[in-house]
Amino acid sequence: MRGNDYITTVTETITRAWETQQDALTNAKNLIAGAIEAKKNVFVFGCSHAGILAEEVFYRTGGLAVINPIFFPGFMLNTRPITMTSSLERIPELGKTILDQNHVGTDDVLLLHSVSGRNTVPVEMALEAKARGVHTICITNLEYTNAVTSRHPSGKRLAEVCDIVIDNCGVKGDAAVKLDGLEEKIGPTSTAVGTAILNAIVIEAVEQMIADGIVPPVFMSANIDGGDEHNARIFKEYKDNIFYM
Repeated sequence: MRGNDYITTVTETITRAWETQQDALTNAKNLIAGAIEAKKNVFVFGCSHAGILAEEVFYRTGGLAVINPIFFPGFMLNTRPITMTSSLERIPELGKTILDQNHVGTDDVLLLHSVSGRNTVPVEMALEAKARGVHTICITNLEYTNAVTSRHPSGKRLAEVCDIVIDNCGVKGDAAVKLDGLEEKIGPTSTAVGTAILNAIVIEAVEQMIADGIVPPVFMSANIDGGDEHNARIFKEYKDNIFYM
């Protein structure tokens, strides 16, 4: 069954990304841990399916409470018609507006996820963020982005404008499995790889905070006895760094 090929491909791609991106991953976890220790803010953003990573790591059992998703209604997967998401992420000045409305400031960290890295909004957000003294990290697909041109007026792609670049080691177009009798490939890898990599970064950032003598603001499940009380203490202590309540 070709489903086995997909599982093998995803597993191998996660391993390849983890093993080949260690320098960037280490820099990312140090940046995130340092920002939280300094009571600065951490944000995650992506358009359409790329935004799933932002949903994955916020308000999550075992996750850092101070990771803030940036959700713009026109980029969410409940947008109708869904094709609007593809049109909106190409509009100049929209990225600047999104940053203006989401508390992003000097020495904060902004992690951007874009598989192709070519569209206007994520590139503009990275450029605007850097101009404001924000540290930028991107998760992207370098094989894909190197095969396409930018849609941003600068001609730059996301990997060319971020401080830290993490390659998800996917293939051009993201879909990775070729079936006989079908011209198009099937089985995108970016979500599975991206969520694994991002959760691993969070784990290592938490490990770094512990080593630095900081008690990390990690959520407990609200369905475990004591979970509500534990999480309420975090909300109180980090109320100035949590923007999704």
